[in-house]
Order: sequence, then structure tokens, then C-alpha cells
Amino acid sequence: MRLRHKPAGGASSVLATSVELADSIVSQARGLMFRRSFSDDSALVFRFDGASTRDVHMLFVFFPIDAVWVVDGEVQRVERLRPWLGLARAEADMLVELPAGTANDIEPGDRLFIEES
Repeated sequence: MRLRHKPAGGASSVLATSVELADSIVSQARGLMFRRSFSDDSALVFRFDGASTRDVHMLFVFFPIDAVWVVDGEVQRVERLRPWLGLARAEADMLVELPAGTANDIEPGDRLFIEES
């Protein structure tokens, strides 16, 4: 699977070629905690049944990340979170965690989508 970004009025590009789905309660609760690294071409994606307020915390995460909250494919919020201390929330039916810097060009209103490779 790949994660693609389509800016408003622009061409789409690949953000991540290695997409991991957090599709169980355990994998969603664990997220990136206790991992020592997160490769540049990776994304951790949380998909939910409906849009609701979703929190991201950085407790036991050892590196900075970019978090992107998405509703119906449209980016709602983008936030850089610091290791250990970061905390943010926004509405989402899909939440994407990326290596820090990957989301530099992502803006609210852009589109994110997963495609099978």
C-alpha cells in the first residue's frame, strides 16, 4: 500500500510506500510507542468507522512525528509533535502518523488517500 497526497489544485504524489494499518485495538493503543525508529518512507494509518475527535499523544515515542487528521479524504489539521511531550487532537475518520518533515507541504483542504500497490 502507498499513501498519496493531492494538494488542492495540484498533482498527487506518494508520501509513503510502506503503510502500516493500525487496525486492532492493541495496535491503535500502541501506535508508535516504544519504537526506536520510523523510516522515511513509512506511515502509520488509523482508520475509524466515523469522524470523531481523535487524540495523539507522544508518551513513550522517542522521535518527532507529523500527525495528519483526515475526514472523508480531506485534511483537517497537520501538526508536528515532539517526542514524549507532544499532544494534539482534532476531528478525523483517518489519522496518519508520518516521520517529521514528511507533512511539510500538506495543508488543510488537501486530500490524502491510500492505494494498493
